[in-house]
Amino acid sequence: MNEGRLIYLMGPSGAGKDSVLQGLQQHLHGRRCRIARRVITRSAEAVGEEALAVSAQAFDDLESAGAFAMVWRANGLAYGIPREIDTWLLEGYQVVVNGSRGYLEQARKRYWNLLPVLLEVEPAILRARLNARARESADQIEARLARSAAFTVDRSLREDPGIVRVDNSASLEVTVRRLLEIIESHPAAEG
Repeated sequence: MNEGRLIYLMGPSGAGKDSVLQGLQQHLHGRRCRIARRVITRSAEAVGEEALAVSAQAFDDLESAGAFAMVWRANGLAYGIPREIDTWLLEGYQVVVNGSRGYLEQARKRYWNLLPVLLEVEPAILRARLNARARESADQIEARLARSAAFTVDRSLREDPGIVRVDNSASLEVTVRRLLEIIESHPAAEG
């Protein structure tokens, strides 16, 4: 059996990663593909991503116990990808994770067959989405927009030929279909 492939979806806050992953989930029946659920130090009442919300102490305990395959901190939060993805990859599944642009190089070192997919969104649309989701304060939104702008000019991301870029400024359906094409371009091993 061949090892599966890690599809590392990334993009700025408000790019629509959560919506894309939710849309993608509806099309995975019969495909050897799984979506990893992140663990985040965010209130369980926060709307959006279908993540497991935990306290900062619970996150630290999980991290100390080796529960995560990948961990990073951004926007005042801690994010973890559960170690179960390693089992899924060994079983030949393609695994989609909601990753971080800032953690990409570490993820590449750990997963030799990682495929980075960058969701891009026009800045005005990004601002409108962040405001509409009402998850952050005005200062937090400005900080997220500033972080996004810094990554936009980062040459290592901008000039990386290995990153698949997907524009999510318009139709969610088009973006989900494009991600499905990416998944189907390299099917996972048969189990």
